[in-house]
Amino acid sequence: MNTANVSRRNFGSTLASFFSGLGVAAFFTRSASAATPVTAPAPQAAASGVTKLSYDGKPTDGKGFITPLVIFNGVIYIAGQGAHSHDSSTFDMDISLHTTKVMDNVKNLVEAGGGTMDSILQLTVYLSKIDDYDGMNKVFAKYFPNGGPARTTVAVAALPGGSLVEINCTAAVVKK
Repeated sequence: MNTANVSRRNFGSTLASFFSGLGVAAFFTRSASAATPVTAPAPQAAASGVTKLSYDGKPTDGKGFITPLVIFNGVIYIAGQGAHSHDSSTFDMDISLHTTKVMDNVKNLVEAGGGTMDSILQLTVYLSKIDDYDGMNKVFAKYFPNGGPARTTVAVAALPGGSLVEINCTAAVVKK
């Protein structure tokens, strides 16, 4: 029985390598995506199917160091958002305030990409102090009254701009 499993695995690996070499997977991917209606927002996508948008939801020139919003194949990718990402003013070092600013940025970007807060699939949260975990969660819960997405939270040594929290995420495009 063990020999049969090894033989099946070897056969499966060989078959997968063979089809990969022929480009069969790319054929099926193109066929599936051709049959799926494009649900990304109106901005013209590059020939690669990747749409890069600014914080305001407008197409970027593609020369920026960081693109805040990328859409590909019905998935929205949001770059890390800190409390100071779009606000250079000075404000209190309070986790509730920082989390609110970050979540407002995330919400704005997800909606600009054609998603909703409920279409967020996964978030990664970076805290400059793990002691802020409960305070961040109190604000976080307000943005997800229908239950939150998959999430990872980690503490890091420091964040850009002195932010207490930074969040990046992926979401599904649900609006045309």
